[in-house]
Amino acid sequence: MARKRTIIISILGLLLLAGIGVGGYVWHKAWLENQFLTVPPESPGRDILFRVEPGEIFTTISSNLKKNGLITDTRRFLKLAQRTGKTASLRAGQFKLSTGWTPSQILHELSTSAGIMKKASIREGLTWWQTADKIQSAQLGSFENFSKAVTDLELLQQFGIEAKSAEGYLFPETYLLTPPKGDQSRYMVELMLKEFFRNAAKAWPDGLPEFKEMHKMVTLASLIEKETGNTSERKRISGVFHNRLKKRMLIQADPTIIYGLGPTFDGDIRRSHILDKTNPYNTYVIRGLPPGPICSPGLDALMAAIHPEKHNFFYFVAKGDGSHYFSKTLSEHNKAVRDYQLRRNRETYRSTQK
Repeated sequence: MARKRTIIISILGLLLLAGIGVGGYVWHKAWLENQFLTVPPESPGRDILFRVEPGEIFTTISSNLKKNGLITDTRRFLKLAQRTGKTASLRAGQFKLSTGWTPSQILHELSTSAGIMKKASIREGLTWWQTADKIQSAQLGSFENFSKAVTDLELLQQFGIEAKSAEGYLFPETYLLTPPKGDQSRYMVELMLKEFFRNAAKAWPDGLPEFKEMHKMVTLASLIEKETGNTSERKRISGVFHNRLKKRMLIQADPTIIYGLGPTFDGDIRRSHILDKTNPYNTYVIRGLPPGPICSPGLDALMAAIHPEKHNFFYFVAKGDGSHYFSKTLSEHNKAVRDYQLRRNRETYRSTQK
């Protein structure tokens, strides 16, 4: 009987020890899990630039995170992502992470943030070479490669642009991109052309016209864009240009001369420039619209070109406050020139609102 009691006590002891062991293992496992979730890999942390490539699988991303000291356990990181439903939510891009962050913070940043972005702000009215400067300044490409892409006939044909360059079609917008690997000049031209046609569909909701007509409207819109930053005047200025074209009058727009002179223009239009018949963009001596756009206009200017205001104005002159005075006759226009140009205050005068 005593022997039997001894055996039972021994078994109970072993069971107790086993229970303590299992409990200890479970407790230790829970402690490790808690440590992983709540304690960052380093304190204080270091900032790390971390890149996720397009199409990169989760296991590769987590392995790279561990290599960079951003997490301590790839298996636990996967389980965390599975519990929160984010295994397929990690975004491609470049991110600024910290070794002082918890795994949840890392996961949140990779699944919700756009990451570090390069920004190229292309405003309305820029020429292709001014746009190239912006792309180069944003470190998205080089001036040289951008200029090659702008005149790449194969690329232009892909978009149905029957012109020698993409001038006029590099749509003004603020472009945000993941910091690229390598020169993205050609990609940026493609992106701008796609944006142009996306907006052109708004200007021609019933379908784009033949290229010749579209090019004419883009060219006219570029003149309107250059002549005024006052959106309330654009349709009226468009009406002036339409009226002059119908009467076969010279357009006589300074911005066209400036464009024809190219990037080396020093800011001073001389009489020789106005009389120069070799400049194909000189609308003071060559009748009709210039051979192509002189900048890339925005949607508002394009809409104004397509839908001009109906009126009898043939002239306009800058008043010096960003707006213009419109005239129906040459004598009225000459008086306005004397009032607003010849007698202007050079310190406060400005031709546009830009």
